[in-house]
Amino acid sequence: MTQASTIEAESGTTPAPGNSRGEAPGTVVIDAVTKRYGDATAVDGLSLTIKAGEFISLLGPSGCGKTTTLRMIAGFEQPDAGDIRVSGRSLLGVPPYRRDVNTVFQAYALFPHMSVAENVAYGLQQKRTPKSEIRERVIDALDLAQMRGFADRKPTQLSGGQQQRVALARALVNRPSVLLLDEPLGALDRQLREEMQLELKLLQSRLGITFVFVTHDQGEALSMSDRIAIMRNGGIEQLADADTVYARPASAYVAAFVGQQNFFRGRAAEGGGAVDSTHALVRGATPASPALREGEAGLAAVRPEFVRIEAAAGDAASDAVNTARGTLLGVSHLGETMQYLVRLGDDQSLIVRRPTPEAPQVSVGDAVVCSWRPESVLLFPADDAASDGGFVAPPTA
Repeated sequence: MTQASTIEAESGTTPAPGNSRGEAPGTVVIDAVTKRYGDATAVDGLSLTIKAGEFISLLGPSGCGKTTTLRMIAGFEQPDAGDIRVSGRSLLGVPPYRRDVNTVFQAYALFPHMSVAENVAYGLQQKRTPKSEIRERVIDALDLAQMRGFADRKPTQLSGGQQQRVALARALVNRPSVLLLDEPLGALDRQLREEMQLELKLLQSRLGITFVFVTHDQGEALSMSDRIAIMRNGGIEQLADADTVYARPASAYVAAFVGQQNFFRGRAAEGGGAVDSTHALVRGATPASPALREGEAGLAAVRPEFVRIEAAAGDAASDAVNTARGTLLGVSHLGETMQYLVRLGDDQSLIVRRPTPEAPQVSVGDAVVCSWRPESVLLFPADDAASDGGFVAPPTA
């Protein structure tokens, strides 16, 4: 039986041995977990259930608790409170080598004096697995990682992407129910990183095992994940699929961290359906959640791709809703899109992105008008954007 078929067979819904909770093999349950380092709380009462066979990403800035959470699942850290279960079995006090999980790190930590095959076989040798079984399982793992032809090479003879595949094969050779990935693509260049994102998702879909992926890169999380947990201050700010997180963020923190936003600060107007800022009256098509009260401080957010830009006609200021006048500061060619930086005033600039074929004929220094539709506007209470390393304020000139 190949490794792929073995893992698929082991990923059914039959309760694992010792599992009285009926949780499927590969299910990860984090139950009210807290982890402190002295006076600092890294993870604060976190609860999360990861479904068997799910690809989930823990996404957030440095210090949000995502890596600490992963290390507690792996067994490299122990929680101060709460419980962690895999396949229905508590992992409290269980050493890393006895957990049905494996971890792939950003630093691949391959043994330079060993061949690729020897690196992959090392863990099995430590478990005193029979030699005949080791050989079969190493071949299966290298096939999965598309590295069988490199079995006799040393890590120093491999590219970064090839080393990453070897690290992946070394983790998969143990046939874990859960694979933990701690920013494994961070050391790769952009093109290779994007290729590996696709390969990882295809591999996970084929094997059907649970992937828990830690990253600060929103693009990685959006492109691969079944669900994304946006983390903040040791807890989860929003847990949803990629479309929901991007289009309907639960807070200004999530809106700012996932993708890019233009934020307008001001006072709620029109019964809470708009924000009256210095540079524009920004009206939304749906009420804010939680609803803004008229007159209180609020935020309106508009993504750059939803903003239109054109040359201004005349010098008179516009008082139209969802319209702002400014001066074009810069133009960047991003391939399929053009990006414009518009100065609205001394305290705010606006980013605009338009498809290259639709790029307007404007030049740096021109007076321009920017506009957007109400359905593209998100409204938030101002205190929702408290800065803790994740909130990105509007760019300023």
